[in-house]
Amino acid sequence: MIRSGMFLACIGLIGSFAFGCKTSSNGEAAEGGAATSASAQVAETVTLNGAGSTFVYPMMSRWSSDYQKVAPSVHVNYQSIGSGGGIRQLTSRTVQFGATDGPMSDDQLKEAKSPVLHIPLVMGAVVPTYNLPDLPHAINFTPEALAGVFLGEIKAWNDPKISAANADLKLPSTPIVVVHRSDGSGTTYVWVDYLSKVSADWKSKVGMATSVNWPVGLGGKGNEGVAGTVRQTPGALGYVELTYALQNKMPVGHVKNQAGGFIEPTLESVTAAAAAALSKIPDDLRYSITNATGDKAYPISGTVWAIVYQDMAAGPEKTALMNFLRWVLRDGQQSCAALNYAPLPAELIQKANAKLDLIEPAGK
Repeated sequence: MIRSGMFLACIGLIGSFAFGCKTSSNGEAAEGGAATSASAQVAETVTLNGAGSTFVYPMMSRWSSDYQKVAPSVHVNYQSIGSGGGIRQLTSRTVQFGATDGPMSDDQLKEAKSPVLHIPLVMGAVVPTYNLPDLPHAINFTPEALAGVFLGEIKAWNDPKISAANADLKLPSTPIVVVHRSDGSGTTYVWVDYLSKVSADWKSKVGMATSVNWPVGLGGKGNEGVAGTVRQTPGALGYVELTYALQNKMPVGHVKNQAGGFIEPTLESVTAAAAAALSKIPDDLRYSITNATGDKAYPISGTVWAIVYQDMAAGPEKTALMNFLRWVLRDGQQSCAALNYAPLPAELIQKANAKLDLIEPAGK
């Protein structure tokens, strides 16, 4: 279950936070060959700037707390502004790294003008969450129902396309109030990537991007904005990262996967989706794990990437950032499950470390 306390406080805050980062000073080699002696490599106080994904904000908060204990000399100011904002700030070189839940498009990579690398950090689930009190258990959603609701074609909770999958639930005639992101969002990217795969109408009418022209609905800024709007709006249906729903004690729907099962979003079902996609991951690590095959795969699963310039200038910031990212790929993975994120598979960690070697070889 999600930890309470400091993390609950963190979720409501959009903006910057500071956390220290420095890898272990014992001189051990990290998994994939990464050196971990940040104390020898970063001898002065360094401030890094990063921005992007709200999806990863709870996990970043945990990493910041854990890593600051061993890395007080390097501070990272991370702005939780949405993946689209992170991509824009990286492109304008106002930050050292971005964080995004949707990989940059070919056009965005061209706009960056220098090679940008995608470094997977963690995986998680994007979930349908709703405001219908007093139901005895979770609502089952088919792909057709989710696409129909967000296209504005299904307008009430007792519509046959929803009730057919929930024969034991007495769904009301309450109008459905669609809630979506108002900002550029990797969480949106995962959601519409899924809808584009399961609905030809969605793909042709709306499409896939970090920001789309929504046919219907109310907008909320960040995962926390969507969660707050759903909680305050009777009959609402929105989408958020799993951690936000659980921390706010919001109901989470089960979604029908390719194998025909209604799957609860959990650490295990996200891992199952990742396992099914591993053999299809391209060399540039821009991939999708939505609508994955497999009996136990949760179909709206996604990845958070750090995006960094391959030609990052040598200096303390570069060294500090490489140390932090290698720590995330090794020690940081151990705390993912506590916040209902899925750690990266070992094969993907190896591929991510190889990408970092293009910026700064392991052990340098």
